[in-house]
Amino acid sequence: MWFKHLQLYRLHDEQDWSLDQLTQALDTYRFAPVTETQARRVGWSAPAGRHGDQLVHEIQGHRLMTLLRQERLLPSAVVKETLEERVEALAAQQGYPPSRRDKLALKERIVEELLPRAFTRTTRTDLWWDTKRRLIGINASSAKRAEEILDVLRESLGSLKVIPLVPQTPAGRTMTTWLTDPTTRPEGVILGDQIELRAKGDDGILRARSIDPDGEEVRMSLDVGRQASKLALNIEEQMTLVLQEDMSIKSIRFADAVLKEIDDTDSDDNPVMQMETEFALMAHVLGDTAERLMQWLGGEATTAPAAP
Repeated sequence: MWFKHLQLYRLHDEQDWSLDQLTQALDTYRFAPVTETQARRVGWSAPAGRHGDQLVHEIQGHRLMTLLRQERLLPSAVVKETLEERVEALAAQQGYPPSRRDKLALKERIVEELLPRAFTRTTRTDLWWDTKRRLIGINASSAKRAEEILDVLRESLGSLKVIPLVPQTPAGRTMTTWLTDPTTRPEGVILGDQIELRAKGDDGILRARSIDPDGEEVRMSLDVGRQASKLALNIEEQMTLVLQEDMSIKSIRFADAVLKEIDDTDSDDNPVMQMETEFALMAHVLGDTAERLMQWLGGEATTAPAAP
């Protein structure tokens, strides 16, 4: 249940979707497995998996949704090899090589033949919707994958006005300042030992783990003009994470103090209750962390929302 990555978005929709309205909208796009002739399908599924059928779980204004993506794995090398064999056989049969159009038609038939025998892979992506803060967070390592989830949500709801959460001061600039001047570091934050420093142009990148952020190697890289593009942060009694210059949050690990709160609850015998308990606690920590990050980065930038 615990998010490992986070892509954050600000919701600008004027409409407030009730839980029933949201559930009905998602149910229209409920997940169904791929058929023999389909290469890919996406749809909403129960976050509790086999333990429940509920598409949206809401606890204290925090909503949890899950999108499943299933695709058939048909390696291009297999298609290419089969196509070459068929083209060679056809050329021998008719006495001249097939045209480009014939090759394309042949390739389509090969894909249709092989697709039903291909293995399927199913991936799950969870979405957290904070209705009070009007935030949407997606457990995805890339903005591209998160945007795919938002596209499905937009299609399900009919419209969705969201923009990436962007600070007034670029994250890379602030992280560089934290590294350069320790007195600027926010209270309650400890810089971690994972760093990426980039130079303008092609002058090189410093990527390092288990490195002292206040060490000589980092200082020398900053002195020659490199800027922070990734930086590990330890937010005391909350989590550790790696903040990237595009505001992607990676490698989230929740603090022992947070996880201990789950251990103290009595919900082990009820998988749905266990999931909801974990989600409620996680959502609270993520929401608090998002607010603090925006404060540390100079506040939220004012940007026009994307078109529905």
